[in-house]
Amino acid sequence: MAATLRSGRPWIYRDHVPRGFSAPSGSWVRVQAGDAHAWALWSAESAIALRVFSQREQPSAEWVRQLVRAAVALRKLAVPADTNAFRLLFGEGDGLPGVTADVYASHLVIASYAVGLDEVVRWVADAILEELPLESVVHRRHDQAAAEDEMLRGRSLPEDVVVEENGVRFYVNLARGQKTGLYLDQRDNRAFVAQYAAGRSVLNLFSYTGAFSVYAARAGARRVTTVDVSAGVVEAAQENFRLNGLDPGAHEFIVADAFDWVDSARQGNSEFELVVCDPPSLARRKEQRAQAQKAYRKLNTAAFRLVRLEGFLATASCTAQVDPTSFSRSVAEAAARARRRFQILRDAGHAADHPLMAHHPEGRYLKFLMGRVLKTA
Repeated sequence: MAATLRSGRPWIYRDHVPRGFSAPSGSWVRVQAGDAHAWALWSAESAIALRVFSQREQPSAEWVRQLVRAAVALRKLAVPADTNAFRLLFGEGDGLPGVTADVYASHLVIASYAVGLDEVVRWVADAILEELPLESVVHRRHDQAAAEDEMLRGRSLPEDVVVEENGVRFYVNLARGQKTGLYLDQRDNRAFVAQYAAGRSVLNLFSYTGAFSVYAARAGARRVTTVDVSAGVVEAAQENFRLNGLDPGAHEFIVADAFDWVDSARQGNSEFELVVCDPPSLARRKEQRAQAQKAYRKLNTAAFRLVRLEGFLATASCTAQVDPTSFSRSVAEAAARARRRFQILRDAGHAADHPLMAHHPEGRYLKFLMGRVLKTA
């Protein structure tokens, strides 16, 4: 435990806490092991019993203010000038375990992932408001399924906000949208895919509101096929096409379960020159890891068979329980099953506004591979 504290690892699980210890959630606890000590926030409900914030001092509003200022300074370097939707705070990656903050134009969504973080969230909100001019700030609790959003500034979040990312425009529904409206972590990967889209037929599986599709069409894709199980998000994808001056009628939008659709498309001998496969998380617990890896193998095998030879596959995993090496292995096995070789051009994770601490590898939940699909040698 002493080595763990000295390394700066931010999580201490319940089975490492002395038996009989008890405190109200949200209590600051001074943790000591040998000659190492740290200040951590206690959660009586979470499997992560203690989230370590500092090795030097008990956190305060001023302590949080300094971290927020550092985060703002970093985003000024990491976020493109033509982008106003980005992650301002990435929890453990910015030294604030369990708390994220996303900017959407002049609106801010702060999310907490453990009971007992309310005071820290208020400190974070106050510090950000000193740095950025914002119309509304909301606290969204992900630790409680039925918890209502708490407005910290403004009366309510708007449902339709237009944001810009790398010069591409999107509607985001901050009041009801998944992932607070747009998957910000894929920004750099979307831009990379767009470089290969011009003149090609593109398939976007698990499209959500069509961000990869819009990037591809805007870059000059010959035809984009957008597939998602939700009719509502497919309609939102069409609206995002229109928002960017693109004609949805020149492309194809399909409401279907992507897992089923890829099988039927293969049976119909469909082929695409670029396929994007970005499914939702396939495991919530470590016990589901093997099942998730099996699903990735099956899904990517089908995806490889839909890519025309010398075309491209971009495939991703946001399943935190599957590490980068395991995901890459699943994709390699899928290529072999499809009798294809996969020439990797990009092996990446989150966009640069999602920094990771070296001592917290669990923070890298997103894995992204893009490469050229070749016949076997």
